[in-house]
Amino acid sequence: MTPQATRRDRLRERMAAHDCTALLITDLSDVRYFCGFSGSNAAMVVTVDEALLATDGRYVTQAGNEAPDVELVVTRNLVVELLMAVRDRGISHVGFDAAALTVAAWRRAGDDVPGIELLPVKVAASSLRQVKDPAEIEALTEACEISTRALGRLLEDLRPGMPEIEIARRLELLMGLEGAPDRSFDSIVAGGPHSAIPHHQPTMRPIAAGDLLKIDFGAMYDGYHADCTRTFVVAAEPQDWQLQIHDVVARAQQAGIDALAPGVLTSAVDRAARSVIEEAGLADFFGHGLGHGVGLDIHEVPFLGPTSPNTVEAGVPLTVEPGIYLPDRGGVRIEDTMLVLETGVQILTDFPRELTRVG
Repeated sequence: MTPQATRRDRLRERMAAHDCTALLITDLSDVRYFCGFSGSNAAMVVTVDEALLATDGRYVTQAGNEAPDVELVVTRNLVVELLMAVRDRGISHVGFDAAALTVAAWRRAGDDVPGIELLPVKVAASSLRQVKDPAEIEALTEACEISTRALGRLLEDLRPGMPEIEIARRLELLMGLEGAPDRSFDSIVAGGPHSAIPHHQPTMRPIAAGDLLKIDFGAMYDGYHADCTRTFVVAAEPQDWQLQIHDVVARAQQAGIDALAPGVLTSAVDRAARSVIEEAGLADFFGHGLGHGVGLDIHEVPFLGPTSPNTVEAGVPLTVEPGIYLPDRGGVRIEDTMLVLETGVQILTDFPRELTRVG
C-alpha cells in the first residue's frame, strides 16, 4: 500500500465519523497529499472504497506516474465531471471543505449536476497533514539541508554594494544548484533600515557597511518547504544596539524552543518567547506570531501565536521565529524549522545563529 493510500484510509475514518460517504477535495496540497499528483490543475473525490483524480490533458502522463492507484478523469471541468462520476456510482451527497471551494464553483456545480447535493462538512482533511510520516520528514529534512548549504555558499560572495535583489536571486540560484527544484516562497533580503520591515521585498538598494542584513528564505524539495532566517552585519563590527536586540531575539527563540513539547498549547510556546522580549522593554517591536507549521504549504497548522488554540504534537515540523524591528534603524529575526519529538526538538535548519560579520 502506498503512503497516499494509507492517508486516504485515515481520511475515510474521519469521513465516517461525519456521515460523509464522498468528499470533494479541491485544495492542491491536499490533492497531492492524498494521491501524490503535483500538477497545477486538479481535484479529487474520495469515497468509501474509491478515489478519483481529475486533471486536464496536459497532465495525463504525470498523473499516471504520480498517482497510479487512483482512477483518472481527464477534463477541464474538474468539479462537474467528478460529481457526475460520483452520481453514476449512485452517490447523491458529496461533502466539501468550504474554505477550499468558491461560492461560484459551488453554485455552478449545483446547477450543472442535478441529483447531487454538495454540502460543506467539517472533515478537515488538511489537518491530517499536521503530523508527518517518515517520507515527509525525509523530504523536509533535505529541503532544510539544501537551504543551509546554499546560505553558506552565499555568504562567501557577499560584498558591500550588492543590491538586495541580486543577493536574493543568487541565493535562489544556489538553492537550485544544491538540488532544490524551487524556492519555498519569495526570498526576503533586507539591508539597513529595510531589515526593520518583517516581510520586506528585495529592492535595488545596495547593502552597506554597518547594515543589519536579514535573510529569510527556504528551499522546496519534493513539495516540502523549508523556512529559515538569519541576521548578519555587513563589513563592520556590530554596534551595541545591534548586539542588544540580537541577544534578546536569540534568547527569545531559545525560550520558545525550550517550551516545545507534546501536549503544550502553542499559545504557551508563544508566551515563553514573547515574555523575553517584553522583559527587555521591546514588546512594541515584535508584532507577529512566533511561528507556524510547515509541509506541503509554507504556512500550515499549528500556528504559534498569543491566541492560537492549537496543541503541540510529536512528529510536527514547525518554525520558531521571534523578531525585533526598530523602524528606520534595523531589525533582527532568527528562525529555524524544527521537528517536535517525544522529548525535545530536532533543529532541521542547523546553521550558526550568532550576529556574524559578512562581506
